Amino acid sequence: MLRNRSGRSGRLARLRIEKPPQLVALAFAAAAGLVTLLLSLPVASEAGTATAFLPALFTATSAVCVTGLIVVDTPTYFSSFGELVILGAIQVGGIGIMTLSSLLGLLVFRRLGLRSRMTAAVETKALGIGDVRRVLRSVVGFSLFFESVAMVVLTLRWLTAYDEPLGRAFYLGLFHAVSAFNNAGFALFSDNMISFRTDAVISLTLCLAVIAGGIGFPVLYELRRELRTPRLWTVHTRITVWTTAILLTLGTATVTAIEWSNPDTLGSAGVGGKLLAGFFLGVMPRTAGFNNIDYADADSATLLVTDILMFIGGGSAGTAGGIKVTTFALLAFVMYAEARAQPEVLVAGRTLPRQVQRQAVTVALLGVGLVVSGTLALLLLTPLPLDAVLFEVTSAFATVGLSTGITATLPGAAQLVLIALMFLGRLGPITLASALALRSRPILYRLPEERPIVG
Repeated sequence: MLRNRSGRSGRLARLRIEKPPQLVALAFAAAAGLVTLLLSLPVASEAGTATAFLPALFTATSAVCVTGLIVVDTPTYFSSFGELVILGAIQVGGIGIMTLSSLLGLLVFRRLGLRSRMTAAVETKALGIGDVRRVLRSVVGFSLFFESVAMVVLTLRWLTAYDEPLGRAFYLGLFHAVSAFNNAGFALFSDNMISFRTDAVISLTLCLAVIAGGIGFPVLYELRRELRTPRLWTVHTRITVWTTAILLTLGTATVTAIEWSNPDTLGSAGVGGKLLAGFFLGVMPRTAGFNNIDYADADSATLLVTDILMFIGGGSAGTAGGIKVTTFALLAFVMYAEARAQPEVLVAGRTLPRQVQRQAVTVALLGVGLVVSGTLALLLLTPLPLDAVLFEVTSAFATVGLSTGITATLPGAAQLVLIALMFLGRLGPITLASALALRSRPILYRLPEERPIVG
């Protein structure tokens, strides 16, 4: 008996040490299964009847993976109990993703040699070699801080400007603050945020919470200590901050310009309202999912620009999805170095390791493959046009939650495809990058080179 227990314990220990990505996937799958069960209960619906398995599974996966795509109207279909289950799933999914991402980073450091571990700890200035408790406390602390600030502002706004009762205002503030910081995009209004398009307090509060949650825990941790000394920022923080700022600026300017005269979206608003709404439209694809326009009425060019922003996503080890801004920026540096025939890829005075270059290419191509495969599947399963299908698939993969309104009309098989995309999109880039780093092995020999023609 002792031998069997010892053998079983050894197998579990090896699983914990050697296969952390699989454990992450199992944890999220278990969470989605539990939330599906809870949402299926009669008490979770306003009608007091049991919810069918597929809508419950879709909503649960969307909440746990902090996506925001829905097949039933959240405020009218689900009861207060169901909404609280969704809120809890969003919170657990958001904090869990940040925590597990950071802990996987620590696990990668532990697999390096002592000198490399010390170098990595000094270089990042954000993650220690093994202080797991500090990491966990910091992640939870950041989450609760930003959610609390956003909740207070939103509660006061709904209480004073919209005459909501205190209890209702507090509930709305809490739900939307958690949904925003965790980049979930679930809302307790049937038109999402369209009714508050020109409300600067609500719109900007949601935007700032989304940016804070999506920029990534390592960056938040470093900015807290080195905000006034950018020269001391690590390469990761510099890439994340500057790429985020550039994408927000370009996304906002492009979408605002395209929709400026569209009477069905921004055309009827004043100049200030258009600029505010345009900024909201530039922030939310990265990857929150709140919408202040009906994307079914948006220009096709807007859908394409939003597709690009959604696919890139937000910062690493945060609540955002997509391939991440660091992946996108690193690929740009690789192309720049190749165009200039540089022997090494240089980023902010540092040399980019070839292993990191391969990881960025792999994560990006994985994302492209999933989006193309999902788009093809939905085109075969539905008669919908390409731009609407591509928008829906990209939103699911990048765990954004924006939609042209076709989600609920999709057949069951197509909804299952979106469920798989939400799950793989949320876990894929994190787990794949970690798995690649953990599985690296030195090669003690070198084969002869042969150069194929490229391009």
